[in-house]
Amino acid sequence: MRTVFLPWALAALFLLADVVVSEVSALDGALQLQIINFNFETVQVMWNASKDSGTNLTFLYKLSSDEASSQCSNYILQQSHTAGCLLKAKKDEILCFSIWNATHLLLTKCQWISAYLKPSSPKDLNFQWYQEAITVTCSDLPYKRLLYEIQYKSMFDTEWQSKEGETCNVTIDGLDAEKCYFFRARVKTMESSYGPDTYPSDWSEVTHQQRGMLRDSCQEKKLFPKFVLISGMVALLTVFLLLLSLWKVRRVQKLLMPMVPDPKFSFPGLFESHQGNFQEWIKDTQNVAHLSKMEGAEQECVPEEALVVHVVKNEAEMPIMTTSPLCPQTEEEEASGDPSQLPCQPLQGGEEISLGGFTFVMSDNSYVML
Repeated sequence: MRTVFLPWALAALFLLADVVVSEVSALDGALQLQIINFNFETVQVMWNASKDSGTNLTFLYKLSSDEASSQCSNYILQQSHTAGCLLKAKKDEILCFSIWNATHLLLTKCQWISAYLKPSSPKDLNFQWYQEAITVTCSDLPYKRLLYEIQYKSMFDTEWQSKEGETCNVTIDGLDAEKCYFFRARVKTMESSYGPDTYPSDWSEVTHQQRGMLRDSCQEKKLFPKFVLISGMVALLTVFLLLLSLWKVRRVQKLLMPMVPDPKFSFPGLFESHQGNFQEWIKDTQNVAHLSKMEGAEQECVPEEALVVHVVKNEAEMPIMTTSPLCPQTEEEEASGDPSQLPCQPLQGGEEISLGGFTFVMSDNSYVML
């Protein structure tokens, strides 16, 4: 005979469970429970018995679709002792369970498993770009009253930004297609329908999108050192070009506008003593130069040009040999009486000139070249 659960019967069972829970509320405080309904596929019940640590506890349960209670067949062990139980589920139904320490009842409870729902993560995310907007889609889960949350950020953002929708078809505006973005998604339940004890799903795998194309990575960590290296090289190159430009400008300035020597250093005393009067300065300079030459004559012998004396004589005049104080003869010349010796001409008419120890008579037709 098949047992049929009527709605009023389920309600009565739920009220009875609440009465039982109230009766063992003191026992409930000794156990810390955690119930998670994984997408209506598996229900995990975990307990932490502070007073009964090191003891194997027994878990008995019954779903509303079961005819009788059963003992857990898939215990979760911690340090070789029972710490939880995994149950198979197919839909949202009432779970009634009790935890025993041998024959001592520790806890009993009945609850809809949807109150502890944790949806599965979104899979196979699709991205469709529309200029500065992107639409993210995926397959909807088979149950309703859910929120699909899409989070995104660029490689220049520090925090994620979120946008939600009741279906897995969410459009995000205000994006820059040139930037590389990170996208991830998850599913949450509406508290108004499932209560406050549900869990959001795990995040989907992070997806990278840029210019409407799927990327393996945005290279977030590698961009910063590369940027610093490029900036440093640009700075060094800029400094080098600046120094080179300054050097080139100085060279061009020298070529176009050569430096004019300061006469102050070439003509000492011209401006200090004569206030720039060159005529006065040259007079003093000649006097100083003459005195300096006379004082240094004994120390330095400077070869001078030979004195050239050219005397134009009258062809009609005949040489007259004579001796005079101005033209002395040596004893050898007198003794030899050599007629080949040129006679000494007397100084006749004209002006007498002495140069370098020699005496000359200058006529109107004579000149001296120094």
